[in-house]
Amino acid sequence: MKPKVLVIVGPTAVGKTDLSLKLAKQYHGEIISGDSLQVYRHLDVGTAKVTPTERQQAPHFLIDIRDVDQPYSAFDFKQLATQKIEEITQRGHLPIIVGGTGLYIASLLKNFTLGGDADDQARLQIRHELEKELDQVGAQKMWTQLAQLDPNAAAKIPVQNSRRTIRALEVIRQTGQLFSEQEQAAQQFDAYLIGLNTSRESLYQRIDQRVELMIEAGLVDEVKWLFSQVSTESQPAKGIGYREFPGYLSGKQTLARTIELIQQDSRHYAKRQLTYFRNQLPTNWFDLIEDPQALKAIKQEIELWLLK
Repeated sequence: MKPKVLVIVGPTAVGKTDLSLKLAKQYHGEIISGDSLQVYRHLDVGTAKVTPTERQQAPHFLIDIRDVDQPYSAFDFKQLATQKIEEITQRGHLPIIVGGTGLYIASLLKNFTLGGDADDQARLQIRHELEKELDQVGAQKMWTQLAQLDPNAAAKIPVQNSRRTIRALEVIRQTGQLFSEQEQAAQQFDAYLIGLNTSRESLYQRIDQRVELMIEAGLVDEVKWLFSQVSTESQPAKGIGYREFPGYLSGKQTLARTIELIQQDSRHYAKRQLTYFRNQLPTNWFDLIEDPQALKAIKQEIELWLLK
């Protein structure tokens, strides 16, 4: 039998952490972070990292495992998460993956073939070249390029979904394998995906409020520390909540404008997250913000799944 893995996904600020703690308590769960930035030590505020108090409520993994000058990729996540799932399962507990980084979750659940650490710099260089090419020739030509190389992949990717087109071309250039073949690998886990969402108005309000609370919690000092350690081109410095600050730090942008940019980028990212999870993963959607009673339905679905 394949190991069972509970997965909680959804846009930023929708309540994934709170739900994961409740479910971990009830189902003897241990939590694996599926976030691309919470792996970095000292980046606590801008990543909305689980607090020490929250971590005491359930075991947490893949948090604070990298220094900010170290790379972390979907390959790293897949490798480490697989190891943790095996360990948690052997203990007789339920692995619970929580996060909003769609590619990481998909790479694990769909068992993508990915490049390793040695390929990280090459991967980043390829992506940079493709993004530059996209700016020059546009989405249609990039999609046409993909269609010529991998028609099966192109058939599943809308022409205007440049991010996924770039990802597919990146894989082809880096590995020499068709992107469509990556999704043909046997899946390793019996996963049940819970997707959290709410009305757009409510979600955007929560996002805006979260950013304001981050500023109050010391985000500016955290950003200053980060940019004293790494360049603006580093992986963590490009994360939302950090990449908007260079203008402020150089005196060319007000803090108020910086906050607006973080809120705007976070809202746009939430929209992309929802699109990804809806299109790429078999997600079961619930709204715990406007319907708290949905928690009962979630637990019923989990219990049915655990019995299978």
